[in-house]
Parts: sequence; C-alpha cells; structure tokens
Amino acid sequence: MYYDRMSAGPAQLFFPFEHDPGFLVRTFEKVSGRSVTLVLTDNSTSMLSIRRKGGVSCVRLHRMFLCADEATLKEIASFIKRGSGSMPRFRAFLKQMSSVVRSKPPRYFSVRTQGKCHDLYAIFERLNEEYFDSRLTPVITWGTRTSRKAVRKRTLGSFCNHTNIIRINTVLDKNTVPHYYIEFVVYHEMLHAAIGVGVKDGRRSVHTRAFRERERFFKDYDKAIRWEQTLGHR
Repeated sequence: MYYDRMSAGPAQLFFPFEHDPGFLVRTFEKVSGRSVTLVLTDNSTSMLSIRRKGGVSCVRLHRMFLCADEATLKEIASFIKRGSGSMPRFRAFLKQMSSVVRSKPPRYFSVRTQGKCHDLYAIFERLNEEYFDSRLTPVITWGTRTSRKAVRKRTLGSFCNHTNIIRINTVLDKNTVPHYYIEFVVYHEMLHAAIGVGVKDGRRSVHTRAFRERERFFKDYDKAIRWEQTLGHR
C-alpha cells in the first residue's frame, strides 16, 4: 500500500492506493480480452467512460479505483468487454467513497482574462469551439506576475485538474508575443483538461503519445514551435 498525491492544487485528495495503474490495465485486458489504454482522472462527475477505437478500449477512470478491490475491477473489466450490464460492485464502491470525493469549495481567487495585449477569454472560447466542440469547462486566467526566468523554464501555462483552472504566464502578455503563440499555449493547457493523466509503463504521464499527436492538430503548430525555440535568446 502506498499514498499518491496529484500535484494539482490546494485542495488535494489522498487515497491509500493498493494497486499501481499497470495492475488495473493488466486486469482489464485479462478479463475483457481486449487491449486497453487507461487514463486516470479526478473528474468526480464522470467516474468511468469507455470509448472503442479499433481493437483498443480507451478507458477513463477516476483514480480512486486504484484502491478498489479486485472483484470490483473485474466487474469493470467485464463491462469493458460487453459494453453494457449492471455493475452492483461498482455502484457500491462509489457509495463507499462518496464522502472522500465530494467536491470541496475552491479557495477564492481572482480571475483576470483581459490582459494588456491579449484577451484569454476570447482565445479560449474560439479554441474550445474549433477543437473541442465547446465541451471544455475550465476557468482561464492570467497568473501572477513572474520574472523572465520562468520563460526560460517554459512554465508558460498550467492546468489544475482538481480546481479546473488554466493559468497563463503574464510574461506572454506582450505585443512582441505573436497571437498564434498565445493560442498555442492555451490550446496545450486545454488538451490537458481534455485528455487527463495517462499511464505509461505503470507510471503517470501527462504528455503521452496521444497528447503529442493531438497537440499537432493545432493549425499553427509548426510556426509556434519555431517561435518558441527563439525564447531562450530573448
């Protein structure tokens, strides 16, 4: 048994994890007879979703199931195989854990979308419609002002999975920063909100292969990457 904490925000949840993510994948594949990719999330409104893509079942599951008993995991695996059916153990586990995952009120914070040169709200809304069918719900805001050292470290944006907040570094709110590059940074953080946390070789991975592939869907991807490479010389 070990404890894991998502480095996602001020109101973090702690669970006594009995399984590693790789164990869940192996259990799901063995029982369902299908190849499985697993994304663990903190989304308490959608505990389980399954999408079939060719011969692969793409499973998104709340990370609290890392501490579920094996019988519950096998029930989920059977559901992956059939695509339907009752899940009494699954529902019982949700009821058991309901007090743990109940949403807590977020800390007060100030939302500021209109910068001196760039409007984050307008950028978010356009990207949400163009790339995500307007399904994403994060709050977006400029972060607190930081030094230029942050740019060299590429801490240009962040997404907090628990609070559902995207923050963009204020060093980008300048006329010298191309509008397409601001859009790219926002799109990158929106992808984190859309895809969640993946698992690779039994370890959490935020920049999975699927993430990198979708990142290239951004229409000005190549131009944004070329401009980003100049940041170290600015």
